[in-house]
Amino acid sequence: MREYGRTAAGEAVEEYTLRNSSGIQVKAITFGGILTSISVPDRHGRLANVALGFDSLAKYEAGHPYFGAITGRYANRIAGGKFSLDGVDYQLATNDGGNALHGGIRGFDKRVWRARALRADTLELRYHSADGEEGYPGALEVTVRYHLSEENALRIEYSAEADAPTVLNLTNHSYFNLLGEGEGAIYDHIVTINADRYTPTDAGQIPTGELAAVAGTPFDFRKPKALGAGSRSNHSQILQAKGYDHNFVLNRAGLAEDALAFAARVYEPRVGRIMEVFTTEPGLQFYAGNVLDTTLVGASGRLYRQSDGLALETQHFPDSPNQPQFPSTMLRQNQQFRSTTVYKFLTD
Repeated sequence: MREYGRTAAGEAVEEYTLRNSSGIQVKAITFGGILTSISVPDRHGRLANVALGFDSLAKYEAGHPYFGAITGRYANRIAGGKFSLDGVDYQLATNDGGNALHGGIRGFDKRVWRARALRADTLELRYHSADGEEGYPGALEVTVRYHLSEENALRIEYSAEADAPTVLNLTNHSYFNLLGEGEGAIYDHIVTINADRYTPTDAGQIPTGELAAVAGTPFDFRKPKALGAGSRSNHSQILQAKGYDHNFVLNRAGLAEDALAFAARVYEPRVGRIMEVFTTEPGLQFYAGNVLDTTLVGASGRLYRQSDGLALETQHFPDSPNQPQFPSTMLRQNQQFRSTTVYKFLTD
């Protein structure tokens, strides 16, 4: 552990480094629980950081599109920042065209978490979210563990408990580029997503409620394909979101809620890096970095352009509190929330 810096408010921020015997290295800071670096080998054994991010706390505090952060209390969007629970209406802080996004104006990504290293390969982060924070009901105790295995898998375990009914949706918002951070566009990355359906959105990127078939659309990643063609498609959903930024309904038929299931695979043929994603969550937000616009300079000193990284955010569906046909995100008093996601790194 080392001191990473101090926030503008004077809070100390720490950096932790996880390592395994293969030489893989994961760095995280207590500000937002951000994964600042994930260094993995290519087919020739050459290590490179494959996670987009910055080289200083000041840059993270200045604002960014959630690079590497824990997002909550509700990851993704809630329409109008409004929902009802047990007959009570709640108004959340809005920060995305009138909607609530990723927890609001000061979500979990902007909070300093308490940390302890459990082992050289495991970091535990804790945060107390007060009743009424960003408009959410109930005080919430959240724990996130990052574990780097000898099998080159980064396991993220989430748990939480509230003292009153609330809604909860947690994810990690890392952006990946398997060529290496700052090494250019991801259009040649070959992607597989284990989903027969996705949730189309309206102009505000709120789900319409439909579970649409991916067959015959740019959203069909059931067989591996490169990103480029679909990113340039004239499909109305691609045009509206300026690329891929959609929730996929993962195929989980017959599995228990707490069972890990294959969600996605990303392969970069030039360097041979592979990332596989497994999760207990029902959904996966696939975002292809559509709004990266050369205003941010990454840790490599290079500008980030559109589609220089992709996010695979395991989650419950956007706007679930207002769409009762979606899997519930309600967390009852003293009920234990648990969720696990694994990002496994391999080479061809």
